[in-house]
Amino acid sequence: MKTRAFCCFSGQMSSSRWKICALLLVFFYSFTSGVYVGINIGTDMSNLPSPSDIVSILQHHGIKHVRLFDADHQMLNALANTGIEVMVGVPNGQILQIGESKTEAANWINKNIAAFVPATNITYIAVGDEVLTTIPNAALVLVPALQFLESALLAANLNFQVKVSSPHSMGVIQKSFPPSTATFNSTWNSVMVQYLQFLKNTGSSFMLNAQPYYGYTTGGGIFPLEYALFRMLNPNKQIVDPNTLFSYSNMFDAMVDAAYYSMEAVNFSAIPVIVTATGWPWFGGANEKDADVDNALAYNSNLIRHVLNGSGTPSQPSIPINTYISALFNEDLRSGAVSEKNWGLFFPNGTTVYSLNFGDIAELDTNSTGLVGVFCVALSNANRTALKVGLDWACGPGGANCSAIQPGQPCYDANDLVAIASYAFNDYYHRTQASGGTCNFGNTATITQVDPSHGSCIFAGSTGSNTSSGGSFSPPTSAFGPISPGNGGSTSQPTEFISLVLLSALLFFINL
Repeated sequence: MKTRAFCCFSGQMSSSRWKICALLLVFFYSFTSGVYVGINIGTDMSNLPSPSDIVSILQHHGIKHVRLFDADHQMLNALANTGIEVMVGVPNGQILQIGESKTEAANWINKNIAAFVPATNITYIAVGDEVLTTIPNAALVLVPALQFLESALLAANLNFQVKVSSPHSMGVIQKSFPPSTATFNSTWNSVMVQYLQFLKNTGSSFMLNAQPYYGYTTGGGIFPLEYALFRMLNPNKQIVDPNTLFSYSNMFDAMVDAAYYSMEAVNFSAIPVIVTATGWPWFGGANEKDADVDNALAYNSNLIRHVLNGSGTPSQPSIPINTYISALFNEDLRSGAVSEKNWGLFFPNGTTVYSLNFGDIAELDTNSTGLVGVFCVALSNANRTALKVGLDWACGPGGANCSAIQPGQPCYDANDLVAIASYAFNDYYHRTQASGGTCNFGNTATITQVDPSHGSCIFAGSTGSNTSSGGSFSPPTSAFGPISPGNGGSTSQPTEFISLVLLSALLFFINL
């Protein structure tokens, strides 16, 4: 490489070239940062740990993305130099003031954002929380607040690093199922169009609080519990959108797709959704039987696998769903039902209510049960429709690494659905058996001690397998979504390709 290729860092570049360089670097960083699952840090509790103790918990458990509901300076200082990406909140009570004054917005940015970056890695500002459905009188100042904060970021040269948006509840969507017919509540149409135009103009994301717990418990039994918990559905209980024929294996995806279709209904597309709050309570009152540890563990562990698998939603398979789980701690001061106070993953002393792995998909892929010589395979006489349902579930919400059964890979056989399903079923079983995973898949699978490995296709559990993902085959960095024989490919993210293109463009402009 020529020496002048390093001029981006040498101070020898014109101001226009600096701007191009900076822009490309930001885009390069955003595409290579990858899909993630973060956590919300609520503070509505009587015994909140110190900021330093909170950061210790985050680091110990590999949590690299957090959402704060305010701009607590002690917390922002504690997060400095940790590399943890931070979403800072503007409390609902401050929106009116900021939305009516550019000066107040500028003061807020200078005091709560500019004073902490770059030491504290602030990447998003969440303006309010469910403003339209909780404080509708503030609706008219919501978008001005976003615009004023964006202008202040621009003045501080932080608009590329920090994006601005506002979290919405599912209540802004008039009817969320089937997703293809979803539209925003007409009461908010004018505000929503302005909001979406702002996101489009600034390259920001639609923030959605998607809570299948409420969708299930208020649904009157319409949807099965398995659907809410990312568990496999029986073939006779499949949830299908009658207009698109997309099959929804979980309520979370349906909620996110409802937001995408609602945006399309007002002529906006290509705006990614970030789920700013989701989760499941682990304890509830006498009439809240579904709020228990087993369901909370199932929901959140399956959610993490599903999100980190990067397979997106049925309508948007190429757009991953970055997600924040509620919450780090129980919040005993919250009002409402018993379950409202018990969404936390940790007790204040740092011990876990139940254990989750927030690592990337590669780390999750190494969780082998050590069951050498035991295999979960598809039954040769299984119903083909049921087998396909099981395959799609295993490679999607089930979190199996299905890279080896993609076209052109060692375990792919377009003419043998049983063999492909066997690989996916077995991979899922070996990953999850220690935590309760079973080999059933709607009565289409069984346990065997006969090793189904063949050639370079190595099954987890084989003596030739080094990890649970299978022997000599090294999966690509981006995980693949569910496939079926003959579908022409996968739904993998083109992250590496995009990154290379952006890097090439960066070097080209630097060498101009």
